[in-house]
Amino acid sequence: MSTAAVPLQTAAALTERYGPSYRWLVTITGMMGVVSMVLAMTTVNVAVPDVMGAFGIGQDKAQWMSSAYMATMTAGMLINAWVSGILGERRTFVGALIFFSIGALMGGSAPTEDALIFARVLQGFSAGIAQPLVMATIFTVFPPERRGMAMGVFGLGVVFAPAIGPTLGGLMIEYFSWRYVFFISLPFCVVAAVLGLVFMPHRPIPKVIPPFDWLGFALLCTALLGLMTGIADGQREGWSSDAIVFRLVLGATATVAFICWELYTPRALLDVRIFGNVEFAAAALIAFIFGAGMMGSTYIIPVFVQTIIGFTPLLAGLMMMPAGIMLAFIFPLAGRLSDAMPASTMIIGGLILFATGFAWMTTADIDTTFWTLVCMVMVSRLGLGFINPSLNASSLKALPADKVRQGSGVANFMRQLGGAFGINLMVAFFEIRTRFHADALTATQDWGNRTTDRMLTQVEHLMQKSGLPFQQQKAGALEYLATMLQSNAQMMAFSDTFIVVGVVALMALFPAALLSRSQRRARAWK
Repeated sequence: MSTAAVPLQTAAALTERYGPSYRWLVTITGMMGVVSMVLAMTTVNVAVPDVMGAFGIGQDKAQWMSSAYMATMTAGMLINAWVSGILGERRTFVGALIFFSIGALMGGSAPTEDALIFARVLQGFSAGIAQPLVMATIFTVFPPERRGMAMGVFGLGVVFAPAIGPTLGGLMIEYFSWRYVFFISLPFCVVAAVLGLVFMPHRPIPKVIPPFDWLGFALLCTALLGLMTGIADGQREGWSSDAIVFRLVLGATATVAFICWELYTPRALLDVRIFGNVEFAAAALIAFIFGAGMMGSTYIIPVFVQTIIGFTPLLAGLMMMPAGIMLAFIFPLAGRLSDAMPASTMIIGGLILFATGFAWMTTADIDTTFWTLVCMVMVSRLGLGFINPSLNASSLKALPADKVRQGSGVANFMRQLGGAFGINLMVAFFEIRTRFHADALTATQDWGNRTTDRMLTQVEHLMQKSGLPFQQQKAGALEYLATMLQSNAQMMAFSDTFIVVGVVALMALFPAALLSRSQRRARAWK
């Protein structure tokens, strides 16, 4: 393509070529790519038990399928503006889809868990670069009076994909294999890439490469790597072991160094000074907790119903679908309500609903019915549906006009960061509580426990009737007892995890109350 022809590929030139329909053509193009990436983020959660069985690993390793994706997506979002500024929208979008597809193929054919985690890292980083680009492109091609509607369409697509993702993943596992979960997004990627070559804006590569905060980016990646691997492996390797202490200290040091460097450098990767605005800082903290609750619960609930209640992956996906579809209808309604009442009121009500849903989840056990579980999930998701629109609005309204763009990036960063750490921390807490309950239950199994003694005798008799040799009857009964104790320990640990999720949501009421006071003060000044 000649240099003279390049300007004809700008958004304005493409609009002139295709007319008003170009806005929707580029929206559909971008949404195809985003849907493929959001599907990949949520479909794998129903495959966790199968992956654990395939590779013989625990949840501390399996959870990296989700948390590694979220963490690298967070990092990718920060490098998006620099990459797209150099390569342009078309090259960046299509390139991200290519690398994302390579990650999907690698994940579906991964021979080891480490190869699988690397594939998820590649996918997460590609998604982090592509998603803000799509949002910015859609925002640009629509006139100001129609941008709200365009962002609503974008948000609807982002919400709808997680609604159907677990069910599609369950179908793949039910009729094929867990590996096919990674291939679901490939058809969307191919279509989006072809459309992107036609409809995405294009511009020449600049002769001068703009500067980038490489030191800040390296410090951020070091902080994420140190803290998240330290938390994930702490239970297995020992919290006081040299390796875990080193990772946690390294992560904490890198976090402090990152904040100090961002305050110093004129090319800040993340504008941390924006947290000096108390109202925005409160909203950002709620965004972190919102991300942790959203992604952490999306991970932990399918694992719970499969490992404890015995649901198939398909049934686990179907259980999550009604709540996801409900969110698609709740978001527009919540957006309208947030215009009619204070955002803090919506956020506080949403947090209470979310905590109530998880308080109800603590009563779930092997006898809980499918539709009861559906209702439990819907209550918590209803809370998230009321939080999100109000949170987006209140975080940006707190800032002056020249800081809104930076504030949007920081708010999204905090939400994604919360999602990454939410999964990581929930699994670490679950592992700790499982060990605690297993030790406590094991301590009660002595020769003075007549209930256990009777149960072992009955199991031995059943094994004798089934023809098992005498020498194996006692060993089989003891193995059955150990399995029961481990299952009970896991069920109690899941209940503890649900309690902590609810308590953390209630803790967010404090920054929400601070947000409320700030908004009342602002209205009083007006």
